Parts: sequence; structure tokens; C-alpha cells
Amino acid sequence: MSERVAVVTGATGSLGTALTGRLAARGFRIGATYLIPEEAAAYERTHPLDEDRLILRRVNTVESAEVDSFLAEVTERFGRMDPLACLVGGWAGGRDLAETDDLRFERMLDLNLRSAFITLRSAIPRITASGGGRILLVGSRAALDTPPGQAAFNAAKAGVVALAQTAALELEESNITVNVILPSVIDTPKIGRASSELQSTLFPCSSSPSILHSSLNLSLPLPLSPYSSLPILKTSQIAT
Repeated sequence: MSERVAVVTGATGSLGTALTGRLAARGFRIGATYLIPEEAAAYERTHPLDEDRLILRRVNTVESAEVDSFLAEVTERFGRMDPLACLVGGWAGGRDLAETDDLRFERMLDLNLRSAFITLRSAIPRITASGGGRILLVGSRAALDTPPGQAAFNAAKAGVVALAQTAALELEESNITVNVILPSVIDTPKIGRASSELQSTLFPCSSSPSILHSSLNLSLPLPLSPYSSLPILKTSQIAT
């Protein structure tokens, strides 16, 4: 099939919902993963795509077998995969390093780093077989600024940046680009219900939609910059 096929992990969160909506509007077929059933139900209501346009599956992206099975299904049904956006992630903080237990540390590694590593490892051969494409990861400003009280998250996101840079170097002779964006705060409905002090820091970032979409746009010349730093990423803008 000649149509472009985008794979988005963590597609039913606020960022994934906004991004896949934009991609679908531009004619992409979508392979999407979720973990929370309630999010999947809401996603299907807002993305009423036919089965020949959307594959939505529950996938634990820290399990290699599940990721491999999902990507195999996408490429078998749609014939290819071009761009990949790894949006699985999460934050846990509020504790100094000495107070961070193993469970919290492992959870941050699983959500933010291990999931991206496993997905990239499985996806790269498939994107290569499709003739090339884009890979987009989501890091964090915390990987560079390293604020206190969230050491596990900072370390995991620093790993995501290193993963993206390493993959970009390994693939620089191919027709595949790897990018990582570094937002500080992602403006989602959940953030919108936060304290008035936090809300006062949110502002539109006009570059965010173009950075996200450009990282997945096969029509742009190669390569793009290795990573882009965003102060605030507004999901409402991505969808417009």
C-alpha cells in the first residue's frame, strides 16, 4: 500500500489523541496502542476511523513480545510503517533521591526509557524495510535542567535523550531520522485542573505543532535537528 502508516504508542493520552487526530486528518493510517481501557473507549469516540484506517490495541510497551506482535500486525495489514511516535511516559516526583524507593525508580525507567528502547528496537527494521521514515521520542527539559525532587524521572528522560541521539547516529546513513522533543510542561486537561499557580505558567508555544508534525512528515528534507526544546507543549494546538 502506498499510503503512509503512522505508529503511535501511548496514543490514547492527551498528546497522543491530539497527534493522531492531526495525522489521520492528513490521510495517515494509524497503528495506536493504549493501556487504560477507559482511555481507549474515549479515543474511539473521538477518532471514529474504520478498521482499514486504524488498528487500536492494548499493548504493554515494556514487554518485547507484545510490541513485536503489535508492529507485526500493523505491517502485515497496512503493508508498511513510516513514522513512529513513542509517547508512552509518566512522571513521579516529590521525593529527594535518598527517599526514592526502587519501585518508583523502576516505574520511571519502565514508562519513559524501557518502553522507548523496546519500541525502537522492534520498529527500526520494519521502518527500514518500508524505505525509511521518522522516529519521534518525547524527552523533557528535566533531562537538561535536572530539578530536585524527581531524580528518577530526570534520569529516565536523560536516557531517552541519549537513546535518540545514539539511534540518530546509528541511522544517519539511512533514510530514517530520529528526533526528541524536550517540553517542560505539557498542557493537558489534567494539568488544566491543577493549581492556579501552575496554570499561570502555561502559554501557547506556536512552534510545538510544527515540531511534532514536522518530525513525522516524510515530505520534508532530511535530516531534522537532533532535538528541539519546548517550554510548554499545548495539545490543543497540535490538533489544529
